[in-house]
Amino acid sequence: MGTNACEIHMKTKNMKTKPYMKARIHINQADNPGDAKSTPAFSCHRPGKLARCTALLGGAVASILLAAQAAPAGNIFVIAMENHNFTQPDPTNSPQQILGNTAAPYINSLITPGHPNAAQVSYATAYFNAGKGVHPSEPNYVWAEAGTDFGIHTDAEPRSANHNIFDAPHLTAQFNAAGISWKNYQEDVQLGLSPTNNASGTNGPVNPYYGTTQYNYAVKHNPMAFFSDTAVQNVYPLAQFFDDLNNDTLGQYNWITPNQFNDAHSSLSGGFTYRGIHYTGDQAAIAQGDNFLATVIPQIMASPAYQDNGAIIIWWDETERGDAADRTIPEIVISPLAKGNGYASSVPLNHSSDIKTMEEIFELSLINNPIPVSETNVFGGYNNVPTVNDLSDLFVPGAIPAPPSVSVNGGGFMHDRRTGHVSQVVQIANTGTTPVPAPLWLVLDNLSPTVTLFNADGTTAVLAPLGSPYISVGVGDDDVLRPHEIKKGHIGVPRPEGR
Repeated sequence: MGTNACEIHMKTKNMKTKPYMKARIHINQADNPGDAKSTPAFSCHRPGKLARCTALLGGAVASILLAAQAAPAGNIFVIAMENHNFTQPDPTNSPQQILGNTAAPYINSLITPGHPNAAQVSYATAYFNAGKGVHPSEPNYVWAEAGTDFGIHTDAEPRSANHNIFDAPHLTAQFNAAGISWKNYQEDVQLGLSPTNNASGTNGPVNPYYGTTQYNYAVKHNPMAFFSDTAVQNVYPLAQFFDDLNNDTLGQYNWITPNQFNDAHSSLSGGFTYRGIHYTGDQAAIAQGDNFLATVIPQIMASPAYQDNGAIIIWWDETERGDAADRTIPEIVISPLAKGNGYASSVPLNHSSDIKTMEEIFELSLINNPIPVSETNVFGGYNNVPTVNDLSDLFVPGAIPAPPSVSVNGGGFMHDRRTGHVSQVVQIANTGTTPVPAPLWLVLDNLSPTVTLFNADGTTAVLAPLGSPYISVGVGDDDVLRPHEIKKGHIGVPRPEGR
């Protein structure tokens, strides 16, 4: 549902300098503009942003004050983690699951209702592998960009000989075409020859998260590296992320891949001591990842980029030791717009869900790259981006999909000398990519007390602006205002006495 407003000044060539009418016009869509029990109307958003919709409990009419309360979102942050199931048949089988794991106290605090860390957190309990046999890691990162792995199952560096450089529609290419800023932060990428080359060793700088000189950048965990147009575009070392966070120079969309120690993929050679406990093996890897998140996420949450309705998505790559429904992947959302308090969503999801959500937020068309037949029809066919569930159940109602974008613009004025009426044609345009269903109304407030619309269909009766007139507008034979479609309405007032 959309709401927008513009200021209209009505004049004719015979008028003095003072206008007949000066008012704010709003476009609203709901079931009944005068019924307190009608479907709520929602305030408009800026394209490319999550938006908390201002729901009106009645009236379906937003005053200019209510419309101003709609808060556009801050930035999107995706943090990629590795190689652990959320749940599995044997919780302590190697690798061990995340849920309830003592080596992951911070992650588990995020999903514990009543814990302070869970206040702005929702998480998925039914996030499944992207497709049947989508392994090892690399195909899942490719899937996170393109909604498919193109049937290539390898962890090799992107090379023509490896057949893993793709020229196909993908998310950050869509961002480029739409002018949406994005950045790709890869820990330790600066220690290699290029973003398309692996880099690992023991003689790097001291890592601030685990205190040794071990480093490990893996190209297989860099999703943009496998597409010819973005392979080396917008890639930055992790340290740059914190400079950008502090200086408000982030992208609207920010992908963050820790190195293979901080993403819980591999354990450090000497193990890891975390909160007074020394871990080795797989539990050390989990503790390293938990420590990284416990350090970085509070820094993001303290930033204006997050607090202005931003969203952090903690993303894991794949299920381990099987693709069946008895193995789920962790997926955690932290946002002022999340349902919060560790809300657990049981809606079936996978990596295509993340893509669909980003495309809805940024008003992009849905990617529909072919998925190999052998990989489809897992858990009811929730593989394909156009048909998959988005992440909307993790957020407050109305945040995702973003409300339609609707604009209102005034046209020319007409003066009927016989009746003395002055009217104006007002154009209503769907400027987004989401169809807007009927009915629609133009609503005016701030009218002069001496001015009355002669063609009003009614007045608002529940919420401010109380008593504002509204005019119904037809939106087509099928009662839908389609993307880029424009409809017209007429606003008219009698000519005031003495003019």
